[in-house]
Amino acid sequence: MTRTLRLIGTACIVGSLWLDLPKAWAVDSGVQVEEADHRVRVTWPISNGESGSAVFSLDPAKPLIESLGTTAAKGSVKPVATGLNPVMTLTVGSRDLKNPAGWVAFFDNPPLRPHQTYPVVLGKRRAVVSSLGSRTTVSIAEVSAASFRGDLRFTFYRNSPLIRAEAVVATQEDGRAIVYDVGFAGASPGWEAIVWNDALRAPKKAAVDPNSPATPLAVAGRSVAAESSGGALAVFPEPHRFFYPQDEAFNLKFVWHGRDYGGSTSGYGIGIRQSITGDKRFVPWFNAPPGTEQHLGVYLLVSSGDGRRALDAVAKYTRGDRYKVLAGYQTFTSHYHIEHTLEYLRRQKDQGTTGLPRELETPGLVETFKARGVDIVHLAEFHNGQTPKLGDAERLPQLKLLHEECARLSEKGLLVLPGEEPNVHLGGHWLSFFPKPVYWVLNRQDGQPFVEEVEGYGKVYRVGSADDVLRLMELEDGLMWTAHPRIKGAIGFPDKYKDRDFFRSEHFLGAAWKAMQADLSRPTLGWRVLDLLDDMENWDARKQVLGEADLFRMEPDYETYAHMNINYLKLDASPRFADGWKPVLDVLRGGRFFTTTGEVLIPDLTIGGKPSGQTLGPIGDGPVMLEATLEWTFPMAFAEVVSGEGRRIFRQHIDLTDTEEFGSRKLRIPIDLKNCTWARFEAWDVAGDGAFTQPVWINAEKP
Repeated sequence: MTRTLRLIGTACIVGSLWLDLPKAWAVDSGVQVEEADHRVRVTWPISNGESGSAVFSLDPAKPLIESLGTTAAKGSVKPVATGLNPVMTLTVGSRDLKNPAGWVAFFDNPPLRPHQTYPVVLGKRRAVVSSLGSRTTVSIAEVSAASFRGDLRFTFYRNSPLIRAEAVVATQEDGRAIVYDVGFAGASPGWEAIVWNDALRAPKKAAVDPNSPATPLAVAGRSVAAESSGGALAVFPEPHRFFYPQDEAFNLKFVWHGRDYGGSTSGYGIGIRQSITGDKRFVPWFNAPPGTEQHLGVYLLVSSGDGRRALDAVAKYTRGDRYKVLAGYQTFTSHYHIEHTLEYLRRQKDQGTTGLPRELETPGLVETFKARGVDIVHLAEFHNGQTPKLGDAERLPQLKLLHEECARLSEKGLLVLPGEEPNVHLGGHWLSFFPKPVYWVLNRQDGQPFVEEVEGYGKVYRVGSADDVLRLMELEDGLMWTAHPRIKGAIGFPDKYKDRDFFRSEHFLGAAWKAMQADLSRPTLGWRVLDLLDDMENWDARKQVLGEADLFRMEPDYETYAHMNINYLKLDASPRFADGWKPVLDVLRGGRFFTTTGEVLIPDLTIGGKPSGQTLGPIGDGPVMLEATLEWTFPMAFAEVVSGEGRRIFRQHIDLTDTEEFGSRKLRIPIDLKNCTWARFEAWDVAGDGAFTQPVWINAEKP
C-alpha cells in the first residue's frame, strides 16, 4: 500500500492516512505535489521554459530538504543544493508592559533584560498542502522553541524562482519580545563557492571551506548566494518587515555563511541573521503577543545560473534598493537627524578653519540618497535637546549655516531642504517645514517681540507658545505635523490636541508614517499610523499622513533601504533651492501623493473620478467607482479600500492572490460609500511591503 495525498477542500494532507488515491495533486497555481517513498516532491513553473524542483523527506532520520533544483523544458533536474536542514534560532525576551506604551514599543530594550536563544526544533514530519491563487504552501513539519509551537511551511509562487520558508509559531506567554535567525545547512550541500556584494556593492566570491566556522557578513542587498555545478541558491529576508525599528541604519551583518551556525552542528550553510543588540540605543525587537502567529520567514531563490545571476535576480525585487522613476512624480523623504550642520561646525573647530571642512564637500548623505533614487530630502536638524534653550547669538548662525549648506548640497543633483523637529509649545514631538529659509528662535521671553528685523538675517521670529507657532506658520505658509505619532516622544499625540486651533489649521498637515512598532504576525507595516489616519478623518480633521524615516546618519555602506520609505509627490520636476520649494508643500497639503516602501506603486487612483486630496460631491445610494493602477515586484497579497462616516471604519478587502511577480494591474472596483465622509486605498504584497494613498473626502449630503 502506498502513502498518498488527501484532498480536503483547498487543502491536501500527505502522510496522515493510508488511502488509495492518486499520488499527485496539481492546482491552478501550476504547482504539482507528488508523494512516494516517504518523499514529497514539489514542481512549479519558474518561467515558460524552466521549472523548479523541491524534494522533502518525511523520514526524520534524513535531512528535511533532499534537494532543490531547476529543470529545463523536457530536461532532468539540475540540483543546486542537496541534503539541507533548516537552521533556525529564536531569541525570546520580554516586553516592558509596565511602560505606558505597552506593546506600542520603541523606547524599550529587551536585550538589557534576561533573554535566551533557543534552537527551533523540527518535530513530526507531515505534509499539508494548500493553494490560494497563484501560490501553493506545503506545511512540512511541526516546530518548537521554548514555549513557542507551530509548523514549518514552504510557499511556491507560479512563474517565480522564489520559495518562502517560514516557521509559523505562537506562545501563550504574555509580554514576549523576539528576534530570529534562519538559514539552511547540510553535511554535503554540493556548494563550491559563496557569492555576495559587500556593503559598498563590490562583488565578492569565496570558495567553500567546509571547515570554516559560520561567519556574519555585511552585505548590500541583504542577500547571499551559494553556487554549485547545477546553479545557485540565494537567501534573503523580507526587505522591510525583517528589520525592527532603530534610530541608526547600521549595516549589522544580516547574512551568514559557514559551518555549524549558532553551535548547531548542522553542517555548512547560508542564512540571514539579526543583531540582538542592534544600534545599542533603543532596541525594541518584535512584539509577540500571546496567541498570535509569528511568521519567522526567509526567501530562497533557485537559479540555473551562477551566484552572481542569483543575486541580480534577488535585487530586482527591490529594484536594486532604488525607488523607481515615475513620470510626473518626484520622490520625497523626510525626518533625518543627520546633524550635518553641527558636524560641519565641529570639524571646522577641529581643523582650525572657517571654510568647508575636509571630507564634507560631498557628504555621505548625498551619495546615499542619490543611490536610493531620492529627489528631495527634508532634514530634521538640531535634535540634540539644546536648541530650545538657544538665544539669538547661537541659534541664528546655526540656522544660517543650515540654509547655506542645504543650498550648496542641492547643487549636487539632490534637493536638500532644511527642517527641524522643534518639539516645543504644542505637546509631544513634531516637525517643521517652511517653503523657504526662515529664521526663528524657539524661546520668546517676556518683553521680546514676536518678529523683528535683525541685521545679517532679516526677519527673525521668536515663538513662546502654541499661538506663536501657528502665527509663524500662517505668516510663512509653513507646515507642521506630528512626528512618530502615538509612539516614542509623541505618545498620546496628536489625540491630545485634536481640538486645538493649530491642529485644525491648514498649516498642520497631520502625521508621519513609519514601520514602527514591529510584529511578525501582521501582514502589513505601520498600522499604528494608518489607524491614526482613519481616526483623524473620522474627527473631520481632513489631515494627511506622509512617510518618514526618523533616522540619524546616512552613509553609503549602511543598510538604509530596509528602514526607509518614500513619498511620490505629484510634481513634474523638483524646484530649485534658490527659487524656494513652495510646490513641495503645496503637493503635501493638497494630498497629491502616495507613500510606499518601494516595491508596490500606486501611480494612479481616483474614487468617483476624484484623486486623493480632493472632495467628491454628493453621491447617491449606488456604488462609487474606484479606479487604480498598481505595479509590484513581489507577488501581491491584497488591497483594501478603507472608509469611514465619523464614527465607524469600514474595510473592503480585494484579494490579489492570483497575481504573479513583477506585474501591473488596473483595478476598477465599485465601492459602497453610503453615508461615508472619506475613503482611501492601500495595497500589500506577500513580503509585507505596501503602499497607501491619501483620502478622498466626500460631501455626504445626497444630491
